[in-house]
Amino acid sequence: MSFRARTPLLLAVVMALIGLLTLATRVRAQAPAHVHPAEPSDSLRAVAAGAVEAALARNAALHMEVTPVIKGDAADSAKAARIARELRAALAPFRDTAAAVAAGYRMFAPQLGTQRLYHFTNKWRAVQEGFRFDATRPTSLLYTRGVDGKLSLVGAMYTAPTRFGYDRLDARVPLSVARWHRHVNWCTPPRGKTARWLERRDGAPVFGPESPIATKAECTAAGGVFHAKLFGWMLHANVVTGTDAITIWGDDHAAHAMHDGMTMDAIHPMP
Repeated sequence: MSFRARTPLLLAVVMALIGLLTLATRVRAQAPAHVHPAEPSDSLRAVAAGAVEAALARNAALHMEVTPVIKGDAADSAKAARIARELRAALAPFRDTAAAVAAGYRMFAPQLGTQRLYHFTNKWRAVQEGFRFDATRPTSLLYTRGVDGKLSLVGAMYTAPTRFGYDRLDARVPLSVARWHRHVNWCTPPRGKTARWLERRDGAPVFGPESPIATKAECTAAGGVFHAKLFGWMLHANVVTGTDAITIWGDDHAAHAMHDGMTMDAIHPMP
């Protein structure tokens, strides 16, 4: 095709482009000078926050083992009630944390600052609980901080070696009344890499009790250290906050680990 023959076609294309550019210019001129994306509504924010919480709760379930609920009898209830009475009497002197410290209890991970629950742990009693169970000599004392900043005693925590089976835990405190728990499948940063506790991926922590990582292979790929089991078995007894079995033995650890916010190197598996 000669240049002359192509000229009308080229002219038509140019005119069409000019028309499109003119139309685009008019549209821009009629649009507001500053257009910002709509802010998300409170309801959308709530939905997003709920989704995040649900995801973190699912992750937390990967790192928590809880003893099963079994059918009990009157003897189980009576035994659990007796343990609670003995413990409540034994805790009377420790409403003041100074008395707890004098008795050999020390705050677990004080560097964490604000905690949901403060554990004052006696290491020697923790060792003893590996060989015997004494309702009046728990491993840890449990406190919460009030709005006035003061710590208030709420109960205590018993421990048992992670090697214990359900039958041995049941012999201590009946599983029909109380549910023991232990922390499992944790991925933690290598010792000395404290800053890595702050790492997040897809909105979730890379390490710790709310991480989606729950296998050794995944942990190794993330450059972490895998712990199949941590700390051994634990059981909370909230004997100061109430007298009914649900209040005393009810525990929300399946939702969030007691070490919420743990961002330090003081993690050592128990035998």
